[in-house]
Amino acid sequence: MRRRQHGFSLIELLIVVAVILVIAAIAVPNLLRARISANEASAGASMRTIATAELTYNLSYPAVGYANLAALGGAAGCSPSSTTACIIDEVLTAGNKSGYTFVATTSTSGTGVMDQYLITSIPQITNGTGVKAFCGIEDHVVMFISPATVPATRAVCDGGTYNPI
Repeated sequence: MRRRQHGFSLIELLIVVAVILVIAAIAVPNLLRARISANEASAGASMRTIATAELTYNLSYPAVGYANLAALGGAAGCSPSSTTACIIDEVLTAGNKSGYTFVATTSTSGTGVMDQYLITSIPQITNGTGVKAFCGIEDHVVMFISPATVPATRAVCDGGTYNPI
């Protein structure tokens, strides 16, 4: 009488591994696209947060006008002032969140008060952490361009190159 062997043959195991690799090859690109999409959504929301913070800061400190990221934020538990308004969280104050780099710059049109601002956001790794770049000025409309290019200047952001979200 012949004994029957238990277990799997090498060929059967190789077929199972091949099937798993094919499934992984299909799933991984979709997973990366989903992560990029989530990063872009977070960047857009962060841009809206910064634009709202700029408006709040301008209304709270009219003698100063608008502010950069450091003045809009502050450490956890900070006391509000014109140098650390405590309006945005410390992660966004640092300028890096969800694979994007944020910058807020201010300027004056000659009034002595910072009456203009430009906020920009670009992916830290283009096509890796994001595809779109974002910008906004004091009209509080967040704009985007795809694919991401160098950070927007005020003229580029306001000139129609970028599209509103």
